[in-house]
Amino acid sequence: MNHSVLMIDDDQELCELLGSWLAAEGFTLTSVHDGPAGLDAARTGSFGAIVLDMMLPGMNGLEVLRALRQSCNTPLLMLSARGEPVDRILGLELGADDYLAKPCDPRELVARLRALLRRAMPVADEQLLQVGDLRLDATSLMVWQNDELLPLTQTEVLILRELLERPGQLIDRQNLSRQALGKPLGPHDRSLDMHMSNLRRKLGPHEDGRARIQSIRGRGYLYS
Repeated sequence: MNHSVLMIDDDQELCELLGSWLAAEGFTLTSVHDGPAGLDAARTGSFGAIVLDMMLPGMNGLEVLRALRQSCNTPLLMLSARGEPVDRILGLELGADDYLAKPCDPRELVARLRALLRRAMPVADEQLLQVGDLRLDATSLMVWQNDELLPLTQTEVLILRELLERPGQLIDRQNLSRQALGKPLGPHDRSLDMHMSNLRRKLGPHEDGRARIQSIRGRGYLYS
């Protein structure tokens, strides 16, 4: 497991504080304090996870995330001091794996990072899944459709893995959230729905026009 974390945040005092907490928990933190430098570090470095602030000089966090997701699926947690629901929705739509409002408890940040890294670990004896025209490698967390690599985020791959392991079977929403997102769904939590919407868009329908992922209202999802 790669415990190296890149933090892109212009609050240097916060970076130092969180760096001390992460070091005590076995993580190594690299801090970058503006958007362009953060994007370059994320593209050229080898990190287990990225923590990205919404408000940055040079490029804001959403711009960095949009550019980054064109070529990188490293697990990413967004931070925002505003804590507005629209910020969370936009971040998830653009490919963030998790979201945390500032100021955040360092212990919660550590727990969220551990969950992101744990979810990325391959499942024994199920490293390669082939269902129809989709092939999923649980070790690299990559998915191919007719031999074309799909630009999926880690969370999208983990959701798809749960569905492909049991094609045609209904997967309960709470179980899917716990397995793929690493947390239970709250009463107004739309994070699973947002990730599922992104996944459907990237996969597209079957060749005959049928939807690949069926939604059973109030119950869950199945891959058909």
